[in-house]
Amino acid sequence: MAIPAGWDKLVGMSRTARIPPELKAKPFTLQEARRAGLTLSSLRGRAWQSLGSELYRWSGLPEDPWQVLRAWQSVLPADAVFVGGTAAWILGLDLIAQGPVEVAVPPQSSLRSRAGLTVRRCQIPPSETVKIRALRTTTLHRTLVDLCLLWPAVEVLAAIDMALSSHATDDAALDRYIEMSEGRAGVRRLRSLAKLAAPAESPMETRLRWLLIQGGLPRPEVQTDLYDGEDRLIARADLYYPEARLVIEYDGSNHRDRLVEDNRRQNLLLNAGYALLRFVAADIYNRADVVGAQVRAALRNSRLVPSGRNLSWENARLVPNGRNGR
Repeated sequence: MAIPAGWDKLVGMSRTARIPPELKAKPFTLQEARRAGLTLSSLRGRAWQSLGSELYRWSGLPEDPWQVLRAWQSVLPADAVFVGGTAAWILGLDLIAQGPVEVAVPPQSSLRSRAGLTVRRCQIPPSETVKIRALRTTTLHRTLVDLCLLWPAVEVLAAIDMALSSHATDDAALDRYIEMSEGRAGVRRLRSLAKLAAPAESPMETRLRWLLIQGGLPRPEVQTDLYDGEDRLIARADLYYPEARLVIEYDGSNHRDRLVEDNRRQNLLLNAGYALLRFVAADIYNRADVVGAQVRAALRNSRLVPSGRNLSWENARLVPNGRNGR
């Protein structure tokens, strides 16, 4: 028997949301939704997800930050440039594209920050912008300078390390940019952090290295090949103190998956006469004093550092920020 029109409302039956096919392929604006026959109130249903002010996506659409950024670009003025953490992600740094999208516009622009979008006002010369997959963004070096003004030092160092590890830049190119940009806001901080940078393989390795340096310990080598007594390569150390033959490893979330392989690697290192300390994210974020004490004790046993050094760990305190905590 056919159900009379409106009967579903009387008996409390929910109606299936109408999903226009043209809105299922990519994010869309409120204007596009209205052209497809939807109202603002219908977009508040579970079938839709708000990405920001007047920008939406079908909830069944797979996550794709590139699509989201292209959608934002379609509603931004032509002179808007992606900057900050958004630019870093576009440039290929191993960061999660999260939080508000960051753009810069000329000072006279009428664009304002709103839900999902942070707007900064500055004049960015064309020489410091590039297009990647049709998205206009700041160059790598300009992005690193901007991050120096926005992020904690350890997070900027992680970004520099990523750029070096991916060969997006090198020490010489970074130094040239710093020299040419002398006097600009953020450059002094970039110069000091560049001196500590190294091609670490993960942001957590950078945070571990930063913790040790800030605690007054010697600066360790990064990604060092290690050999046994017969000159056979047996491992690559995350961090390494050669004088003490001390290997320091960060065990990420994939350690459990490769436990057998890691155990065999550890045995090879110990049999070859290396000392080994291993730490996890909880150690780095919550037990900086313990990490430092254990590394210091291992170095003291090798007479690499003086005994009785009194350190303050206040500056080494790290706070998880949701990015790359692996």
